[in-house]
Amino acid sequence: MVAGGWHAVSAGPDVLVVGAGPTGLTTALQAHENGATVRIVERRPVAFRPSRAMIMHSRALESLRPLGVTAGLLDRGDRAPRAELHLGPRRVSARLADVGLRDTAFPHLTLLRQMDVEEVLTDALKARGVEVERGVEFVDLSQDAAAAHVVLRHGGQSEQTTCRFVAACDGAGSTGRRIAGIGWQGAPYREQVILADAELDGELTPGVMHVVAARQGLVFVFALGEGATWRILATRPRQHDVPSGQPGEEVPAADVQRILDDAQLPVLVRHLRWSSQVRLQHRLAQSFRDGRLFLAGDAAHTHSPAAAQGMNTGILDAVNLGWKLAFANDDGQHTALLDSYQAERRPVARQVLALTHLVFFAEASTHPLPALVRGTLVPLLAPALPPLLNEPHLMAQVVRFLSQSWVRYRHSTLSTAGRPGGPGPRPGDRLPDAEVECDGRTARLHDLTARPGVQLLLERGSLVLDDAPLGRHVTVHRVSSWTGHGLVAVRPDGYVGFRCGASDIRRLTSWLDVIAAR
Repeated sequence: MVAGGWHAVSAGPDVLVVGAGPTGLTTALQAHENGATVRIVERRPVAFRPSRAMIMHSRALESLRPLGVTAGLLDRGDRAPRAELHLGPRRVSARLADVGLRDTAFPHLTLLRQMDVEEVLTDALKARGVEVERGVEFVDLSQDAAAAHVVLRHGGQSEQTTCRFVAACDGAGSTGRRIAGIGWQGAPYREQVILADAELDGELTPGVMHVVAARQGLVFVFALGEGATWRILATRPRQHDVPSGQPGEEVPAADVQRILDDAQLPVLVRHLRWSSQVRLQHRLAQSFRDGRLFLAGDAAHTHSPAAAQGMNTGILDAVNLGWKLAFANDDGQHTALLDSYQAERRPVARQVLALTHLVFFAEASTHPLPALVRGTLVPLLAPALPPLLNEPHLMAQVVRFLSQSWVRYRHSTLSTAGRPGGPGPRPGDRLPDAEVECDGRTARLHDLTARPGVQLLLERGSLVLDDAPLGRHVTVHRVSSWTGHGLVAVRPDGYVGFRCGASDIRRLTSWLDVIAAR
């Protein structure tokens, strides 16, 4: 017996995922699809609502495609979003769909509620026999050379279980990070976010994302409310201290109306369905790993909602981590593979934090300079903005940047080049989409690689590898439109891991051993 009730002991899975937000769900799905047994627990008895995140970028959609969920996500999202910028008395329209990206199947921003992302991922796990266990709290962890020993609490009882790895995807207040004693560097913002779902009367173009550059900060009004038509997101100086990342007190309807009035939006709040104030912070964990424990998403890094990076960065953490936990049958033998998660993702998190910090300063800071730019200079520039906002090449670069297509792992221990260098992008780079010939038909590269495991792309003159000891995680494709004798190996998260201009089976199998694919 232990305090709080009966003490059960159970045999556990390969991977225990703590937290059932987008990061935890993606980690569980990626690990499962790449061969691991998975259990996912969530301390909240019901899913956290309403949604915080509202935008999914193309790189996140690409990364989720091998898991078979993108069709379900796109069915729930707006793939052709339009925005109206309210700049003083002038309105400027911008199209955010089909912006000219030709190396991805998703050349657009997608308006998509976090609620919908979680439901699609939860359904995908359920279809594979993995249920999210709600009302189950992760309370303690010890580790040895053989396993991680975890204590869970649910229904007033405690349970001990073992697993090979724990993925702590449990948010900014992460229990996993606290148990491991991992430092949490950063600080809170002086500003907070106001969220509200409301019915509004007035002159707002329906089905459009409205953005107001006001002296007090940016105000966003999305047609993506939950229980009401419109979601309102605004910033203002922090007035009350609440736990970072957690919902605070409700915001009175009069205060929401005042925010809209200050933004000079010609609307009235007819019915306020829900509201909250959320404290923000910018922080980075000192380490993303402690032995068999790994941090991902907001447990590893948290920042403002500027540039819509939070949910997307967490998903990209998850697709990087999930396959590595699945491939690593014994972390004593696969140290390089497991260490690569922190080596690859922590620098990215640091860069994303810098990006969001800068954008949030411009969007929300009460400092006189950004307030002057938002309230005075931007409206003065309004006549020059329409050509820029609707120029496909410029918008393509903005969408590509926000999508994190710039992320590379060229210095990773998992990025290996043979000699000669070989076809395609360099090891550590994302595999771009392109039209190729394969097995006598025309296909897109991302169609070929949209499956779990390692995808091996052979040039037309490469050796036949039918008898090569490649392992069960490897699928081979011969790209007949690529002349030459080389090959490219693509990791489960869509990055090139190995390339060589010759059919060097020895070097290839050595790389497969490093990533534990054989």
